[in-house]
Amino acid sequence: MKLKIFTTLLVAAALALPLAASAGAYELNVPSLTYRTGPYAPNGIPFANGYADYWNLLNERDGGIEGIKINLFECETAYNTQQGVECYENTKGQNGGSLIYQPLSTGITYQLIPKVTEDNIPLFSMGYGRTSAANGKVFPWIFNFPATYWDGATAIMQYVADREGGMDKLKGKKVALVYHNSAYGKEPIRTLEVMAAKYGFELQLLPVDHPGQEQKATWLQVRKDRPDWVLLWGWGVMNQVAIKEAASVRYPMDHFVGIWWSASENDVLPAGDEANGYLAATVHAAGAGFPLHQDIFKFLYDKGKGAGERERVGEVLYNRGVLAAMWTAEAMRNAMKIHKTKEITPAMLRDGFETLKVDEKRLAELGLKGFTYGIEITCANHSGPGKAAIQQWDAKAKQWNIISKFYDRMDEITGPLIEEDSAGFAKESNITPRSCG
Repeated sequence: MKLKIFTTLLVAAALALPLAASAGAYELNVPSLTYRTGPYAPNGIPFANGYADYWNLLNERDGGIEGIKINLFECETAYNTQQGVECYENTKGQNGGSLIYQPLSTGITYQLIPKVTEDNIPLFSMGYGRTSAANGKVFPWIFNFPATYWDGATAIMQYVADREGGMDKLKGKKVALVYHNSAYGKEPIRTLEVMAAKYGFELQLLPVDHPGQEQKATWLQVRKDRPDWVLLWGWGVMNQVAIKEAASVRYPMDHFVGIWWSASENDVLPAGDEANGYLAATVHAAGAGFPLHQDIFKFLYDKGKGAGERERVGEVLYNRGVLAAMWTAEAMRNAMKIHKTKEITPAMLRDGFETLKVDEKRLAELGLKGFTYGIEITCANHSGPGKAAIQQWDAKAKQWNIISKFYDRMDEITGPLIEEDSAGFAKESNITPRSCG
């Protein structure tokens, strides 16, 4: 009899444990659509590691956000659009529901825009994706701050103009765009065409097919035409091949400028000293010299809990993953404040994004003073300030150095294009743009 009672008590206790745990088990569910495999893995891995390390730091150091733990879980896309959509469908309801998506792929982003809009889940395509999603009146669930591809194109051309002596000095110049022949690579073309017409430079378009290993013909064309400037809109292996090929035809690296996705250590190190002087746009600093990084070392890597290799903390794409997680975490904190609850929904998080303000003071509090610039998002403006600077590769020191100011986007160029493209999307999708008052 005593044994029966004891056994009954054990069973009751065992059944009570999960119930007690589940009572306070709400977590912030954050899926990470990664690509640690495939031809773009060398770039997908450091971003995913930076993204993971920031969330894990918040859990380890702070106990989460306002005491609520983050549940980060990865789904492998291999940078394949169909696989990325499958990841979305398989994870959106996981663990009680996903709060946010960050696919790190323009192709996947384009396919997810109608899906997240129907499902009311925010999508944060930080510095990539569909540029016209900057118009929050038409795209209420999509955020692409701090800058879009079109902002990046105008920033690069302003830098080029400064080097040439002014915007009026662009007239008669030849500018070649070597681009990934995909939705991503084609994004800046319309902006550059408008700028070419306005400022009188000749634009040459040189597409490179996926994954970008075959570029001999492209660079023979560059050697033949000898453009004054070459712009690079590449990703993954395409970037390092482009830089090697540019060196092989003796194209001057200080007239070769990539967008921020053509600006990592992976892109330049394979070319060795020949990559010295290569230029690229950026929205943040490189390096691990910020207080936040010291916390990452202390709370994660010193305890064997880092997502990647210690020596790679601070690389460009690692830092970009950190930045994406930081802004998302701040939007979550903002959503909790707005709605006066720690158990936020995707719709509440959308509100957190749409009223997000991370100024210089807050960046300093986060251990990121001087790392990037302050941002403020509104109902109508989902792309933020749109600033970008130019960084340059120092092959001897093996480091990136920011060498320019942060250029403001040229609203007179990008504004009408955004209005035109978003209006077209609204019409074809039967969307009535909302009023942002």
